[in-house]
Order: sequence, then C-alpha cells, then structure tokens
Amino acid sequence: MANPNTRESLKQYCLRALGKPVIEINVDDDQLEDRLDESLQYFAQYHTDGIRRTYLKYKLTSDDKTRLKNATRSSESATDLEESGVSTTHVEQDNYLVIPDSVISVTNIFPFSDKGNLNLFDVRYQLRLNDLYDFSSTSVINYDVVLRHLDFLDHILVGEKPLRYNQLDNRLYIDMDWANDLDVDEYLIIDCYRKLDPATFTDVFNDIWVKRYTTQKFKLQWGQNLSKFAGVTMIGGVSLNGNEIMQQAEAEIMKLEQEVRTNYEEPPHLILG
Repeated sequence: MANPNTRESLKQYCLRALGKPVIEINVDDDQLEDRLDESLQYFAQYHTDGIRRTYLKYKLTSDDKTRLKNATRSSESATDLEESGVSTTHVEQDNYLVIPDSVISVTNIFPFSDKGNLNLFDVRYQLRLNDLYDFSSTSVINYDVVLRHLDFLDHILVGEKPLRYNQLDNRLYIDMDWANDLDVDEYLIIDCYRKLDPATFTDVFNDIWVKRYTTQKFKLQWGQNLSKFAGVTMIGGVSLNGNEIMQQAEAEIMKLEQEVRTNYEEPPHLILG
C-alpha cells in the first residue's frame, strides 16, 4: 500500500522499502513501534506540517478564581555546599493553568482589556465620532497614527501579562493579579501551537518525509541488531555486515534531519513573558 494511513500500514510500507519480503528484516515489532514513535515525535517537534496554530478559549470558573487568588506557595530550601551554615528558602506560587498534552508551545495570551466594546466616554469612540464621521472628507492616516499611539500607551502603562510555559509539565503560568485582572465567567484566549494527532489526521502517515525518515530509523535498528554478528561467517559462507547498514542509515537520518530543520521548521516564536 503506497499511501499508508495507519501505523501498521506505515510500518509495512517501510519494511517493503527495506526489502521485505524478498529479504528478512531482523527487527522485532516492539522495536518498530519504538522507532515509529520517535519518527512521529520528531515530525511534530520540527516539521511545520506536524503542528497547527490554534486558539484555546478557556472560561475562568469560580473554583479557578479561588484557587489562583489563594494559590498555595511551594517552598524549597538550599544550603551552600561549602558553608553548611548558610541556607536560603525560596518560594514559588502555583498560579498556573493546566494545558492539553498536545500543546507544544504558547506564544501569547490576548489582552484582558475589552477594546471591542466602546462606550460614549472611550477615547476611540470620540475619535471616530469627531474625526471619522465622513471618510470622504478626512484622511485615515491621522486616525491610524492615533490608534497606534493609543496602543503604545496601553503597552507602556498596562503592559503584557508575563507568561511561562513548558510542554513537559503542561503548566501555563500567567504572572498577574488573579484577584482583579480577570473575573469569573470571563474568557482567556491562548495563542498556541499543538501537535496533529495522527490517529485523527491520518495523512501524517503518508507524509513523504515521515515515510523516508521512518524507513531509515527501521534500517538503523536493523543494522544495530545485525552488528552483534559482525565478523561471524554464517552457513554457506555468508557474512552479515550490520555496521555498514548502520552507517548508511545514520548518514540518511542526518541528511533528513538537516533537511527538515532547514526547509520545514517553523521560525522561533517570541514567547511573551
């Protein structure tokens, strides 16, 4: 099957690329599963087609409000290695939200100030009322300059909410005043990147880079398995050169990884925080 759409069909595709069933590929199925997992993980981590930019909407509940407003503080003591009498205690507040496992990075959170609802006393409303009542008689250049200036003032006086995220603990820390900055039933919009689930988006298994990379990962495992027979002559005078198979696979893997990092990797994202 040239167009794999499951884990099993991708495994069989890669084994056929290595010569199965004409030759025997000496790799256990558990080893194949491990190498396939590594391939999909690398694809999601570095290939632009392995992730999707998305916006997570989270509604703050009363339980969240209570927990974050009165967040417990975890303390840790440290003692100097040379002067045992010198020790310090460090405190960290657990003001975080739990993020889904599929999220690999968080780049931004939307401002909490409501700029969409303009009232009579809002400066943007007055600007539109007095200066933009007729687009045909005035220029929008001044309007654009004033809006940029207002955004700049908002950035200087209010600022961004510092955030911290690590995909290994799935915790998004937002350093703000949870008691006053966000009310119950208000929404928090999280700008993030999340991995595509191959079980749902089965075209991942048919990606040409995934097929090539997984084939070479299988080949590397095959060579490692055969390397223990190096220098041993089998029945009929046949010798197995597992080291050569390993070297070929390692060279191809290095080439493919360089290719994806050069041509398909997303540029570094500015994490606000």
